[in-house]
Amino acid sequence: MNRKKLQKLTDSLTKNCKHFFRGFDKDNDGCISVIEWVYGLSVFLRGTLEEKMKYCFEVFDLNGDSFISKEEMFHMLKNSLLKQPSEEDPDEGIKDLVEITLKKMDHDHDGKLSFADYEQAVREETLLLEAFGPCLPDPKSQKEFEAQVFKDPNEFSEV
Repeated sequence: MNRKKLQKLTDSLTKNCKHFFRGFDKDNDGCISVIEWVYGLSVFLRGTLEEKMKYCFEVFDLNGDSFISKEEMFHMLKNSLLKQPSEEDPDEGIKDLVEITLKKMDHDHDGKLSFADYEQAVREETLLLEAFGPCLPDPKSQKEFEAQVFKDPNEFSEV
């Protein structure tokens, strides 16, 4: 992995670290135990759609209240979208995107997403799994990670 890609990955992880952390820290004790770490990696690498939906929802539920609010959507979309030079206020475009997303995903029309809303929307369109930003590794990164972690121990060279 070249330095530029590594820096981009590090920046992304740093920005979203506390949300990823919360997805791994199942007992909310502020620490990730070995069991939580292994479980989290298993979801990342080989998780079912249901496990990935639960993980992503936990990451997107920034305040942990079991709902994804308009404010949380706005915050995540603002942080995950590329900034484009334009004369328009980018916040207005993000607000419009939040409204469009709610129309698509808020099945009970209460102005926020419950897990049931999110699950139904993702089952209808799996691309919505990471609707508010990336929180799972892309397939290429996943394969590269697995290739390194699951190497034959006899293939490791000294560093």
